[in-house]
Amino acid sequence: MRYFIEVSYQGQAYHGWQVQQNAHTIQEEINEALKKYCRSPIETVGSGRTDTGVHAIQQFCHVDLLNQLDLSMAIHKINAILPTDIAVINIYKVPDDAHARFHAISRSYEYHISRKKDPFNQGTSYYLRQTVAIDEMNEACKYLIGKKDFKSFSRVKTSVENFICTISRAHWEAHNGMYCFYVSANRFLRGMVRALVGTLIEIGTGKLTIPQFNAIIKSGDRRAAGRSVPAHGLFLTKVTYPEQLLNPAS
Repeated sequence: MRYFIEVSYQGQAYHGWQVQQNAHTIQEEINEALKKYCRSPIETVGSGRTDTGVHAIQQFCHVDLLNQLDLSMAIHKINAILPTDIAVINIYKVPDDAHARFHAISRSYEYHISRKKDPFNQGTSYYLRQTVAIDEMNEACKYLIGKKDFKSFSRVKTSVENFICTISRAHWEAHNGMYCFYVSANRFLRGMVRALVGTLIEIGTGKLTIPQFNAIIKSGDRRAAGRSVPAHGLFLTKVTYPEQLLNPAS
């Protein structure tokens, strides 16, 4: 039987989502908690990776189990095993061919920037001393919308077959002493959101013009884009699936 597990986590204590040798990861902690609860080795498959220090408000993984779960009891008991910075939010019984990664329709991220030094935002936002021009940054965001090659914002060393992504939403908001960048797409490249944010900040601080930003997108050259901002301001906020997948009776 296959289950989707919805989780959230603070990522600063981990070397990203995916299990790797000689590194402490979120997936490792979840696999271990499931192993203790089910009393057998468990391997999860995530909807995608998050890098070292990145957080998730909503992340999914799937797992195959021999026995049916009592869902409410399983959530409670698995959470009791997991460390305090990782939580199971929900568990869904899904068809046996449902795949946490390949059946995801879209993913959404937020990047949080603190406009003043705040000790309570340490580890969950990037402190930026400069004031930025939100209107200019949002004007530049219009060039991100649609199906495009985003190689300029991808890590250079990557194993992907192509750099095509379809961005459906990209905009900035300023509120409660924060700048927040919101972006949604069918897929993201490694390091893409952090590189986008770093480049858009250069527009907001007057280092780049909007025509130059458009040229960077078209260039396919990572060296032309801005620096990547720190990981600790980035949140995976939503992974969307076909409605019937998680609500088969609706």
